[in-house]
Amino acid sequence: MSLTTEKTDANTMLHDWVNQYSDALYSWALHKTSDKETAEDLVQETFLAATRAFNKFENKSNAKTWLLSILNNKIIDHYRKQFRNPLVRATSQIEKNASDLLDNFFNEYGEWTQEQRPQEWKEEENLLDNSVFNQTLAGCMKKLPSNWFSALQMKYMEEKSGELICQELQITPTNFWQILHRSKLQLRKCLEINWFAR
Repeated sequence: MSLTTEKTDANTMLHDWVNQYSDALYSWALHKTSDKETAEDLVQETFLAATRAFNKFENKSNAKTWLLSILNNKIIDHYRKQFRNPLVRATSQIEKNASDLLDNFFNEYGEWTQEQRPQEWKEEENLLDNSVFNQTLAGCMKKLPSNWFSALQMKYMEEKSGELICQELQITPTNFWQILHRSKLQLRKCLEINWFAR
């Protein structure tokens, strides 16, 4: 078989993969990032990486599995990059607002202030099956500083261990747990305002 024929076969196969797996890859990326543009970019990067590494694909795994593994690596890279290099102006303002908000939660003795004391939430069954609640939660998560969002997403959406997250984001365990604590406080307040107080 000539080099030209091999190249044509590879292009045909990659074209078929784009048609077959784009929707599934996009759905997965959107689920992991909660951002349409980011998901689209990650899928595009996945197919570009697959094109470059096509000669390494040995048909030992399903093509979709291989593409998903590339996509998962792209998602990890995305969060690592987002954590290390957040958008400076927007993130610094969000972090300042988050820090100001956190300063209002507790008094000088570390106790809840009266007005910020957590409210009793009415139990709602199958809350995560409610699409409107999920939109509200996603909106609250997007208000977090990007590095907080990354850590929270990896911990609770991807169910990664704290140790693995610290390795991937290159942060200390103390920093990681502080980020989680602050993120949960801010999310709780946002949900109280935008969902439970309705």
